[in-house]
Amino acid sequence: MPSLFHEGLVDLFRRRPTLAPELLRDAMHAPLPPFDEVRVGDANLTELVPAELRADLVLLLASGVDEQPRAVVVVEVQLQADADKQWSWPAYLAGVRARSRCAAILLVITADQMVATWASRPITMGHPGFALTPLVLGPREVPVVVDPEVARRAPELCVLSAMVHGQEPVAVDIAVVGAEAVRRLDDERRTLYLDLIFASIHEAARVYLEGLMNSKYEYQSDYAKRYFAQGEAQGRTEGEALGAGHALLQVMAARGLAMSDDVRARIVACRDLALLDTWLARALRAATAAEVVGE
Repeated sequence: MPSLFHEGLVDLFRRRPTLAPELLRDAMHAPLPPFDEVRVGDANLTELVPAELRADLVLLLASGVDEQPRAVVVVEVQLQADADKQWSWPAYLAGVRARSRCAAILLVITADQMVATWASRPITMGHPGFALTPLVLGPREVPVVVDPEVARRAPELCVLSAMVHGQEPVAVDIAVVGAEAVRRLDDERRTLYLDLIFASIHEAARVYLEGLMNSKYEYQSDYAKRYFAQGEAQGRTEGEALGAGHALLQVMAARGLAMSDDVRARIVACRDLALLDTWLARALRAATAAEVVGE
């Protein structure tokens, strides 16, 4: 399931469609065709490729002169390295380029510099001279927004800055100007953006910001509450599984069942409560450890 961080970044660029081309132009100095409108397009790219492919976000750079987009930006949020992307990213661009009949640009966004370095590597297609080099917006490219006027004009950029630089010493300054900037927004954006800021910054920055607000911060948006509730439920399930695995190991030890390192590791790693219950029932009568785990 996508994380709050992943979905939050995608939502920032969806809510402010101009953010991606602004960063491509100003932070990355990428050449873009003239445009005066940015629209959110269909992110489902299965129409022209055989496998199911869905990008995080597709933005259409258009001009009021005609309906035909001048360029398409495929936005991908990447939190970790993924070898499969060398196959899917070229397919994204090929599909959207053929469908839209215009230039197609891949923009990868990450908060991790190691992931940014990985994502920046050219993807060779096999055909001579044909390679895709993704444009990557990482910590070095995302501006540190501490100017209140910049934050007021572009609150999404400030939230992005907090999400990317939230574990750095400057996070306190970003969070302060960000919290003030989003205070003026409508209820939905204000609660979501504050949640994203608080979820991204380090503990010292969080405590400082709570001090300025004279209250202990609680997540407000349904969006964030849903993800944190899922995380708490997952944590409870993992805790129960760890307890069940520990109990199983104790029963097997008490019965004198010799365990190999592989069997022990399999039990410790298991998070399936139903399977652990099955193994526990077997452990009460099995003659060997292999019989318990079904080997």
